Amino acid sequence: MAGTIDCSFIRTLINRYCAGEENWVDSRTIYVGHKEPPPGAEAYIPQKYPDNRIVSSKYTFWNFIPKNLFEQFRRIANFYFLIIFLVQLIIDTPTSPVTSGLPLFFVIAVTAIKQGYEDWLRHKADNAMNQCPVHFIQHGKLVRKQSRNLRVGDIVMVNDGETFPCDLIFLSSSREDGTCYVTTASLDGESSHKTYYAVQDTKGFQTEEDIDSLHATVECEQPQPDLYKFVGRIHVYQERNDPIVRSLGSENLLLRGASLKNTEKIFGVAIYTGMETKMALNYQSKSQKRSVVEKSMNVFLVVYLCILISKALINTVLKYVWQSDPFRDEPWFNQKTEAERQRHLFLKAFTDFLAFMVLFNYIIPVSMYVTVEMQKFLGSYFITWDEDMFDEETGEGPVVNTSDLNEELGQVEYIFTDKTGTLTENNMEFIECCIEGNVYVPHVICNGQILPDSGGIDMIDSSPGVSGKEREELFFRALCLCHTVQVKDDVLVDGAKKSPDSSRSCIYISSSPDEVALVEGIQRLGFTYLRLKDNYMELLNRDNDIERYELLEILTFDSVRRRMSVIVKSTSGDIYLFCKGADSSIFPRVTEGKVDQIRSRVERNAVEGLRTLCVAYKKLTQEEYNEVCELLHEAKVALQEREKKLAEAYELVETDLTLLGATAVEDRLQEKAADTIEALQKAGIKVWVLTGDKMETAAATCYACKLFRRNTQLLELTTKKIEEQSLHDVLFELSKTVLHYSGSMTRDSFSGLSTDMQDFGLIIDGAALSLIMKPRQNGSSGNYRELFLEICRNCSAVLCCRMAPLQKAQIVKLIKLSKEHPITLAIGDGANDVSMILEAHVGIGVIGKEGRQAARNSDYAIPKFKHLKKMILVHGHFYYIRISELVQYFFYKNVCFIFPQFLYQFFCGFSQQPLYDTAYLTLYNISFTSLPILMYSLMEQHVSSDMLKRDPSLYRDIAKNALLRWRVFIYWTFLGVFDALVFFFGAYLMLENTAMTINGHVFGNWTFGTMVFTVLVFTVTLKLALDTHYWTWINHFVIWGSLIFYIVFSLLWGGIIWPFLSYQRMYFVFIQMLSSGPAWLGIILLIIVSLLPDILKKVLCRQLWPTATERTQTKHQCLSVEQSTIFMLSQTSSSLSF
Repeated sequence: MAGTIDCSFIRTLINRYCAGEENWVDSRTIYVGHKEPPPGAEAYIPQKYPDNRIVSSKYTFWNFIPKNLFEQFRRIANFYFLIIFLVQLIIDTPTSPVTSGLPLFFVIAVTAIKQGYEDWLRHKADNAMNQCPVHFIQHGKLVRKQSRNLRVGDIVMVNDGETFPCDLIFLSSSREDGTCYVTTASLDGESSHKTYYAVQDTKGFQTEEDIDSLHATVECEQPQPDLYKFVGRIHVYQERNDPIVRSLGSENLLLRGASLKNTEKIFGVAIYTGMETKMALNYQSKSQKRSVVEKSMNVFLVVYLCILISKALINTVLKYVWQSDPFRDEPWFNQKTEAERQRHLFLKAFTDFLAFMVLFNYIIPVSMYVTVEMQKFLGSYFITWDEDMFDEETGEGPVVNTSDLNEELGQVEYIFTDKTGTLTENNMEFIECCIEGNVYVPHVICNGQILPDSGGIDMIDSSPGVSGKEREELFFRALCLCHTVQVKDDVLVDGAKKSPDSSRSCIYISSSPDEVALVEGIQRLGFTYLRLKDNYMELLNRDNDIERYELLEILTFDSVRRRMSVIVKSTSGDIYLFCKGADSSIFPRVTEGKVDQIRSRVERNAVEGLRTLCVAYKKLTQEEYNEVCELLHEAKVALQEREKKLAEAYELVETDLTLLGATAVEDRLQEKAADTIEALQKAGIKVWVLTGDKMETAAATCYACKLFRRNTQLLELTTKKIEEQSLHDVLFELSKTVLHYSGSMTRDSFSGLSTDMQDFGLIIDGAALSLIMKPRQNGSSGNYRELFLEICRNCSAVLCCRMAPLQKAQIVKLIKLSKEHPITLAIGDGANDVSMILEAHVGIGVIGKEGRQAARNSDYAIPKFKHLKKMILVHGHFYYIRISELVQYFFYKNVCFIFPQFLYQFFCGFSQQPLYDTAYLTLYNISFTSLPILMYSLMEQHVSSDMLKRDPSLYRDIAKNALLRWRVFIYWTFLGVFDALVFFFGAYLMLENTAMTINGHVFGNWTFGTMVFTVLVFTVTLKLALDTHYWTWINHFVIWGSLIFYIVFSLLWGGIIWPFLSYQRMYFVFIQMLSSGPAWLGIILLIIVSLLPDILKKVLCRQLWPTATERTQTKHQCLSVEQSTIFMLSQTSSSLSF
């Protein structure tokens, strides 16, 4: 025996350390209760696993400062200003290091404090979680310890209402049937109770002593983040017998973060702990999305950096040209030695270049990044606070998961939407069922009376015949048994349930609304599903007798097979396989039944927009069932490729079926879904519907929600079409059709902005898309893709049906990466929509009935599809207008600020003499001009929100990043240069050889710089006031308050002798300037001249080439004037009559 153990140990070690065995890499072995397996079973190799501590914090006390500084200086702007600050410290520069160091320190300190506080809160939460008490079994007794000390293999007891401390395999429950109810709201947002199942051979171990006697090992996959996938098996060892092997799936795994409900207690064995739990593995953040405005901002920053370097180079070269004249070299009073004069020329030139870089570096606005961050963060609250987007029915409001993409909502060109639960309510209502050609409509039978609109339809009481009656009852039984519906405990009626009225008190729970609708519909037709107890399913038939069926196997539903099956055994010993699923997955597996009649009814229902399912069955002999059971067991206990093996087993089992009938369920369109899609199309946005539904059902929904109109010419790119012709021929035929109409029209490709086009609608299915995306034999799929994209460009709407979740993401990626790079938005409500939500530029989750995975993974979440209209057309429009003005304005005001400094060098011998005082250099962007633009970027409404909702076409004015194009950027830059020229040369001409004071004194260079700076501050602030359309008391306060603050600060800065300053070059300068009448006149004239070109440009453009927005503004102003005039006239007439 010892030799056997040694050999097993050696073999395991060889497998572990040699590359041939994949099982070691992909699985782990857990010894339940840390008990060694019995001799001869397998080698006992204790493995090290992490403890149960959760660490969500980013920093520790020791690494906070270095790590935080490293992360902050990875941002190019912060690193750039750090370099400038260091240059100012190292070399003799014209400005104080304080001028760049103070703003940089302010930005770094504020960010560090914010991140440090957030991390402290994470530490606090981690400690609370890691120190919470946990009960586990040790030597047959219940022991209590802290959560962080839990180890893999420990047997844990969890009581009702408690949260699972780690990922557990469910061993036993206080319930006799070995089930428990769990809510996973903290994991995926689903608040409904889900049922989990204990291992069949351990569910009887219900006490501490019993569970401690359990001898078992668990083999399972290594930790991975998918909440809904788990593969494992358990070996339960018994005395003198071979171990029992059972498969483990996600229904046996209780996840950390989920809570136990309506169950007294459960026992489970820890298999994943700490940072290896699925909850912890899902902590990792989504990939960072960047908006088109941010990309434009970075490009503009590079342009201004080039301008800065050019300015510094020009000044450095001109300085040495100027000093080439011996009389213009260093002045005699500098008293430089000959050695200093003969210093290396290159080193001197490089030092001068750096000094000029420091002097002009304010053209790069460090405070712009802080202002943009604040604008995005504070602006996102306007969505959260919007009462119009609050849903009274669900009590839900909009959620902003990231504020980085606010302005991207104003640039959307393509919307990809799911159908079920997004366009529709996902609130299913059973409409009818068709059994062998006979149609049954439960709601048209009212108190035994057949309603008038049901003429020609066979009803239940139409007696279809003896064999038909058997098939009919078999169909109803199939629907009562083939599902995963749970009956809510508190309304279960134990014992005989004889009254049909009492049967209607059953409340059904399921993750699928379809299943609940079917079970409730069949209840109205006379068959009531009661419960699942001790693996027996109970139902109440028409005669009020309870029927019991043993549940042998469940062949679970998946989106690839698109069907599910159960194998049940009746009390008479008959074994049935009942299967229900999509028609496309059932019909090919059917060998008998009235296929043609049922298919025609299914197609008719699909055209009407109903969701259809087909039901079939197969009777199994005991021998056939034994074979099926063995086949399924082999697949279930496999650790490698279990899903693939199960799918293959299901394919073999679900064959040679007899078709019983079909069901039709209605999923009503969401309120105002059609209105929303119509408004989005008017805004120039193309809407695509991506769904897993069949083509006819999805097309009917598209007509109902006005995606397709009655005059829309539908083009089909489906498997059926490709079977008749080759893919190449179908694509070229469709291409010829759409290009024939569009050839003579100009079109703004991929923007949907052209309205004068033939209305085409394209329908494509998943199989056809796979062929288009599939690489061709020559290794390229580019030609087909380009042809497909060309067809899509010319279609006003596209419907993609029979789509797998991954295909939805492929479609989004295909459009996103096309040569026009349009901005895409994906919206959905279910787990199957997460991939496309993450792929699109902007992802929106609908807080729906299919759980909250979509909402959790999205950038924004909304209660209903109708709220998308306001989010894009109003909020998106405002966000884009505001932030584009903010970005352009920041560059404009910094050009106005620094260009006079550049011009000043031509008048001071390129000596790097600053034009402005240090205080003005430091406070210009931080204090004097920061608040007005921040408030503008939060509150501006160039058009009222009601007008934007009424006229969606206004969205087109800002499409394709219209306000941040090169033409607009160059206009703002040249406007800044013009204003700078006016400031500088206006002040220069006024002060040149002119006495500006009463006593004949001539102003000095600091007065000249102060005059330029005063005109600058007033001009840039009034320029913003001219651009403001929406005035509130806050705007007035910050705009006029900033100007008053500048004047008060200048009076105090120059009017008081400050003891902490070694010298005060600004002493009495500002007061002396204001005491001069000509200076007042000059300042007012220069401000007017600076603002005049922009005013003229606005007036001329508005009159000659008005945009749709400007026309709306003019109309609104005229209407306001007209209303006020009528009001005044009415007041006048009433006073006269009096």
